Amino acid sequence: MDIDALRSFLAFIETGSFTRAAKQVHRTQAAVSMQMKKLEEDVGKCLFEKQGRLLTLSQDGRQFSHYAKQLLQLHDETLQTMRHSASNTLLRLGCPDDYADNLLPELIKLLHAQFYNLDLRITCLPSFKIKQLLDAGDLDLGLITRSPDSEEGQLIYQDKGVWVYNPEHTAHLKSPLPIAVFQPDCRFHQGAIEGLMKAKIPFQVVASCSSLAALLGLVKQGVAIGAIANISTADYSVLSNAELPTLPGANVALIRSQSLRNPISQEIYEQLSQTMRTFSVN
Repeated sequence: MDIDALRSFLAFIETGSFTRAAKQVHRTQAAVSMQMKKLEEDVGKCLFEKQGRLLTLSQDGRQFSHYAKQLLQLHDETLQTMRHSASNTLLRLGCPDDYADNLLPELIKLLHAQFYNLDLRITCLPSFKIKQLLDAGDLDLGLITRSPDSEEGQLIYQDKGVWVYNPEHTAHLKSPLPIAVFQPDCRFHQGAIEGLMKAKIPFQVVASCSSLAALLGLVKQGVAIGAIANISTADYSVLSNAELPTLPGANVALIRSQSLRNPISQEIYEQLSQTMRTFSVN
């Protein structure tokens, strides 16, 4: 019986649809549908039934769900136990630069508490690149930003974009307004530019930065104001929404690679997510 198919089956139970389940396990909806058909062939039962337009578990599906959870838990525990017996555990973790000095240290403490001898490799990249590496099996775990309506991974923090400036300089008073933003794939990049254009505020993009340190360096020296995540504001002053357009919200999620070699079991993943939520979400 395919372990990945069991994960997809349990994702359907958790989310209530193949579409959302596919997002959670990082597969296409068609791939998940094929997994479910094969799973039904393996058990010799129809696991799903339609109630109007809704697809739900059949009676056999509900019965099978209990065994599926046990099978998956036993599988993950077996791998986890065997890997704990090794001299060290290699864990490859990805994180966007803007969460590297706030959420990341908390996650690292939890990981070291979970693994006795942890060989932790951290890669700081934009969220879309982290997701690509997770899909390729080149990362085991990642912190990513996602839109508020997305269901990727496990939500651990609800954030928003803000405008920051250095009150010792006059960048925020200039016209055109000098702004520093992240790369175009960042929600705050697009939100900043579209918001200023809609408000008809003249502006100049001084730089599109791949690093938070570079962006905040421009703000600190008064070269520009910055559009960043609220959690990253630190000692910088924030401009009010009355002065500049409101920036979009962004949720931070913990996401796990589905690779069979992943040292993070589903159980550990859920424990980490829950613990991060208890002290992270406002």
